[in-house]
Amino acid sequence: MDLTRDPCPWVVMNDAGGAFAMGSVGGTIWHGIKGFRNSPYGERGIGAITAVKARAPVLGGNFGVWGLLFMSFNCAVQGVRKKEDPWNGIVAGFFTGGSLASRGGIRAARNGAVSCAILIAVIEGVGIGFQRMMADNTRLEAPSMPSQQGNTAVTGDQLGAMMA
Repeated sequence: MDLTRDPCPWVVMNDAGGAFAMGSVGGTIWHGIKGFRNSPYGERGIGAITAVKARAPVLGGNFGVWGLLFMSFNCAVQGVRKKEDPWNGIVAGFFTGGSLASRGGIRAARNGAVSCAILIAVIEGVGIGFQRMMADNTRLEAPSMPSQQGNTAVTGDQLGAMMA
C-alpha cells in the first residue's frame, strides 16, 4: 500500500486539479501554436493569444473532468475490492471511458470503455515494466571470492559448499 498518497476523498480533488492544470498548459501550447499558424502574417501574435484564451480553458476542463471521474471510480473500485493494484486503474478507466462516451449511445459507450481500459492497461504495464527494469539495475551482485587454489572465482555452488 502506498502510504505517501493522500486518502481517497482528497486524492480525487488533488488529481482533478492536476489534470486541469496539465490540460490547461498543454492546451496553451497546442492552441497557441495552432492560432499562430492559422492567423495572417500581421496578426499572428494576436491570433495565438485569442486562440489560447478561447480554447485552452476548455481543454483544461475536459482533462479535469476526466481526472475527477477516473479517480472517483478508482477510489470506488479500491473500496469495493479492498486491494490496491493495477486492476483498479484498468476497471476505473473502463468506467471512465464508458461514462464519458455515454451521450453517444450504447455502442459509443462500449467502444469508449474498452479503449480507455486498454489505454490504462498499457500505461500500467509500462509502469510495471519500468519498475522491474529499475529494480534489476539496483540488485546487488555477490562479489566473487578467490578460492584457495589460486585467483579463480568461486561459483555459487562452491560458495554454498564452503559455507556448509
